[in-house]
Amino acid sequence: MDGSSRRTFLGAAAVTAASYQRILGANDRIGVGFIGYGLIGKQHVADFKKFKDVDIVGLCDVYKPRVEEGLAFIGNPNTKGYSDFRKMYENKDIQGVVVATPDHWHALLTIMACAAGKDVYVEKPMTVFNDEGKWMIQAARKHQRIVVVGTQRMHGKGVAEAKKLAESGQLGKIHSIRIASMRNIYPGFGKTPVQDPPAALDYDMWLGPAPKKPYTAHRSLYHFRWFWDYSGGQMTNLGAHTLSQVLSIMKVQGPSMVMSTGGRFALEDDGETPDLQDALWVFPGFTVNYAIREANAMRGDPAARGQVYLGTKGSMVLSGGYEVVPENKIDPVNDIPRFSGHPVGGPVYSATQPTPWIAASKGGVASDARYGTGGEDTMAMNERDWLDSMRSRKRPLCEVEDGHRVALVCNLANMSLRLGRSIRWDPVKEQVIGDKEAAAMCVRPYRAPWDSVLRSIVKV
Repeated sequence: MDGSSRRTFLGAAAVTAASYQRILGANDRIGVGFIGYGLIGKQHVADFKKFKDVDIVGLCDVYKPRVEEGLAFIGNPNTKGYSDFRKMYENKDIQGVVVATPDHWHALLTIMACAAGKDVYVEKPMTVFNDEGKWMIQAARKHQRIVVVGTQRMHGKGVAEAKKLAESGQLGKIHSIRIASMRNIYPGFGKTPVQDPPAALDYDMWLGPAPKKPYTAHRSLYHFRWFWDYSGGQMTNLGAHTLSQVLSIMKVQGPSMVMSTGGRFALEDDGETPDLQDALWVFPGFTVNYAIREANAMRGDPAARGQVYLGTKGSMVLSGGYEVVPENKIDPVNDIPRFSGHPVGGPVYSATQPTPWIAASKGGVASDARYGTGGEDTMAMNERDWLDSMRSRKRPLCEVEDGHRVALVCNLANMSLRLGRSIRWDPVKEQVIGDKEAAAMCVRPYRAPWDSVLRSIVKV
């Protein structure tokens, strides 16, 4: 966050900090409502049940069996179930909402929650197209709301230590970063036919602002993430975590250019998003390369172990924990192939022996490179940070502006892939340079009546 943005945030927070305790009331407990009871939504509920200063006041889902299952799991007779989030937003006992819906709902639910006076914890990826992030920031600032994004791995001890290490210059000049998210789910999840939606599913509400499309099982619960109308595939799903760390560690706002290639080449199913994607971003002084594979786990690739920061004096692999591997200091001439030797006037080899530039080291708490599991409970840490920020009105670590910037990086890669060409980008103005077709992809129309709802809250 730059200085002006931080001043804007602090100015907004100052208005509400003094009054927040009065909102909480005498019992000093925070009332929370949940929207979406899927895989991640259920985990959030499980986590918040453990917080002693939280009341789970409401649970909303458009699939009735999930509301029923969720209420049984919560086990509190005072928790109310909802099929329409707008009714839940009217509940004055709810101070904050957790948005864990399909991705295409994240922005509008956050914007409407801010307008209703609720603080928000919204899952990543924060947006499915670029302008949504601008609207979310606008709503959060206008209504003075705390908005946290689910890029929880930023809380890891190893990330903080890795950032200090990079800033110290120990690795030398970091000039490139490699990342790989690889698994093998071949032949895929199969194909599902067009059919009537289940009677217990409000499919029109599930679609919300997304285009009206015939129902198939895969275009709904869980598998929505493989369709462009609702998500951005693994680039936005997993990239939001790793690339948020890159932006923080390297202290950059955004790229100047991105190019991405790939497609759905191997999986034999009805998904649309790529099962193979290679993206390259150009940042000031360094590049980032991200490889995604859904039909080969490639366990031998070091980048599959985590983000690999390549410096002139050493490399660092980061995945919860970090490991520093030194480079050797050599006489550059000695690395020239010798063959039969150089003729007169050519380079002259020396007796200089390779010596490490730096010492090897390790730190942090290791976790799974793809999903962040098996190490620190960073999701609970992010949830706790949100609750604490709700009380203090101080800026949380994973704030809406941070979520917007990493979403831009991911979305730009998908835009490049779908266009079949590179995109130049102004990270300060947040605008595409010299490509009207790419610029038009930064915004999508919302389906009625949600387009009117959006325009009633923010300037579009």
